[in-house]
Amino acid sequence: MNISDSSIPRIVIIGGGFGGLQLIKSLPQGKFQIVLIDKHNYHTFQPLLYQVATAGLEPDSIAYPLRKIFKNRGDFFFRLAEVISIDTDHKEIHTSSGDLEYDHLVLATGTVTNFFGNETIAAKSMGMKTVPEALNIRSLLLENFEAALLTDDLKERESLMNVVIVGAGPTGVELAGAIAELRNHVLPKDYPDLDFRRMSIHLVEGTGKVLPPMSEGSSKKAQEFLESIGVQIWLNTKVEDYDGRIITTSGKPMSTQTLIWAAGVQCKPPEGLSGDDLVRGNRIRVNRFNQVEGKAGLYAIGDLAYMETENFPKGHPQVAQPAIQQGRLLAKNLNRTLKGQEWKPFEYTDLGSMATIGRTRAVADLPKFKTQGAFAWFIWMFVHLMSLVGFRNRVVVFVNWTYNFFNYNRDIRLIIRPFKNRSQ
Repeated sequence: MNISDSSIPRIVIIGGGFGGLQLIKSLPQGKFQIVLIDKHNYHTFQPLLYQVATAGLEPDSIAYPLRKIFKNRGDFFFRLAEVISIDTDHKEIHTSSGDLEYDHLVLATGTVTNFFGNETIAAKSMGMKTVPEALNIRSLLLENFEAALLTDDLKERESLMNVVIVGAGPTGVELAGAIAELRNHVLPKDYPDLDFRRMSIHLVEGTGKVLPPMSEGSSKKAQEFLESIGVQIWLNTKVEDYDGRIITTSGKPMSTQTLIWAAGVQCKPPEGLSGDDLVRGNRIRVNRFNQVEGKAGLYAIGDLAYMETENFPKGHPQVAQPAIQQGRLLAKNLNRTLKGQEWKPFEYTDLGSMATIGRTRAVADLPKFKTQGAFAWFIWMFVHLMSLVGFRNRVVVFVNWTYNFFNYNRDIRLIIRPFKNRSQ
């Protein structure tokens, strides 16, 4: 990979997500040679992907070049590559761009969409874990409205206009709310020939409530918000099949040519780990120091790490905060190694969870209180704005949000990269 040898220990980090970035930021300057490997040359702020998918933001507002983040670190190297496998016995990784030895290897690759083995749904539905996938959803939505103008078959037109979202977690709820606002305030002006009373937005959830990880009060309020803006919610309903036009569920069939899958995630660790290292969802079992037992110098953090504790017997939630906190502590522990100090075990501090359901509607379960409505919405906006990487991104997002708030408009309704519907 054309990286020079060094007299200081080499830390290889796979994945430029929240955990990987926090780890690098927390490592002391000049004590380690840091190599970051990712198949994208940018960090993605995934909580706002749904706004890219619904024409609220451009992708460069939530993405930031990895090289630019660490441009002032002389001990940092970035390589654009995909990791194929790891050799833990010889402390070596094999990538699409060559091999590399390591002293410490940190796996922080996050998650991918979990279709639960249903290959038909995987081929014909839309996931939303990356910027390209969000852009595909934006293009497909707009292309389907254009196609709806060209048919005089009412059933075909409704099929093109309808949207079904599977999974009522934060991603599904926020996406449903954003699409509902498009339908209620924006699209009728763009497509006056279409009757948007015929457009249905369905949110399908296999459990008995929306936002399953959140409190009962927040779940009920989120459902009320969604129903007030015209989202149809189907609880205790499982999707069984999809032929590109009709969704077969455990309840009633649904007609749509836009199925967005937000029902679950799974990890995709590189080859080279044994079955004993992996648990449900392909997460990697680690101890309280994020070490993979029996694998010297190998660590996993964030979504990929499965750590059992008294408060989290089934592992920590696969959200940003555990990744950030684990990355920060692992950096400190690696530095303690240089000083001959004992490592400290990981203790997760739960900072709460939030979800927004469109304009002035949000729910927030915070450590000291719970709130819903406009106040929760302002909290959500502030937290997400401050969490973005890069001053420019914060300014651009703030300006976009302010403009959209006062104008009920989203000017990025552009089909820049046409998407061919896989169901056709």
